[in-house]
Amino acid sequence: MKFAPLFSIGAIAALSLIGCSNQSDGDASAMSSQETTTLRFSHFWPATSSINKEVFEPWAKQIETDSNGRLKVELYPSATLSKADVTYEAAAKGTIDIGSQAHGYTSGRFPLTQIAELPGLSSSSTQTGCMLQTLYEDGTIASEYKDSHILFMYATGPGALHSTNKLIRTPEDMKGMRIRRPSAVAGDIIESMGASPVGLPANDMYTSLQRGVVDGLSFPWEAVTTFKIDELTKYHTNIPFYSSALMVTMNQGSYDKLPDDLKKVIDSNSGMALAKKVGEVFDKHDDIALQAAIDKGDQVIEVPDPLNDPDWKGPLEKGTQKYLSDVNTLGLDADGVYEKAKAASIACKV
Repeated sequence: MKFAPLFSIGAIAALSLIGCSNQSDGDASAMSSQETTTLRFSHFWPATSSINKEVFEPWAKQIETDSNGRLKVELYPSATLSKADVTYEAAAKGTIDIGSQAHGYTSGRFPLTQIAELPGLSSSSTQTGCMLQTLYEDGTIASEYKDSHILFMYATGPGALHSTNKLIRTPEDMKGMRIRRPSAVAGDIIESMGASPVGLPANDMYTSLQRGVVDGLSFPWEAVTTFKIDELTKYHTNIPFYSSALMVTMNQGSYDKLPDDLKKVIDSNSGMALAKKVGEVFDKHDDIALQAAIDKGDQVIEVPDPLNDPDWKGPLEKGTQKYLSDVNTLGLDADGVYEKAKAASIACKV
């Protein structure tokens, strides 16, 4: 009987310890659920660019706000964390968590997606971005991204022609010129004009023009000011020569390990709304950059509908058919995707 109280005290103490242990585990679990996950986002655009300041920075802040601080996106502009042409692969392999890259920087990697870049399909960044997101969401091009988690597609505005020493009025004027080619699509078209396409990342364009490595380039107007190309070029042919497709993608493992509520934060800040947001920013700055060139006194000519222009129609169609034929030879249905892209173009027309 003398031991009963001692046992009771011991039992109470043990239960107390168990209770404390459970409470501690619960607190640890609660604390763990509030820990901050940092996602590293690499892209090639300069820190001062409109897309970084007006899209990526607000997007990162929105992710942090919507997650109550449990998600933080660290931005690495100017290709400081991954080179411009390997950013998609870096995200797919987990070297980075999120990346943005132009599809054309890895030739042949996204042949179906780049069909949306062909001339005549779009006249604005908003329209091309909508086309790309539509083709991804309906499964037309989704097979090209099985190794990654796409957050949203986007596009620059149409690439006009800009040169340092002469005005390009017709395709004949391009013969013998060295023109920077942003993608295989634009490369085929440049070649069909009799010019020599030169592959260069956007970050290398300024020094290449400065040193005479190239005579000109096909570049969206917004990018002309972003990469300071306006300091070196004074002749501009405002023609929708091609469009440039880009994406923001996330490492699948980085996405999968997030709890469901944080996945929803990522999901709600992805998709068509973001594609259109980027388009609005690019279209606005395209207009600003074009007006700046005019105000500066540069020579600018307009070719708004080249597929119905007698000088430009033939070479543009030749370049288009070459690209589609090359993709068909890979055993892919380039013609079918082209038809779907045209339908999406109409549906996305602003």
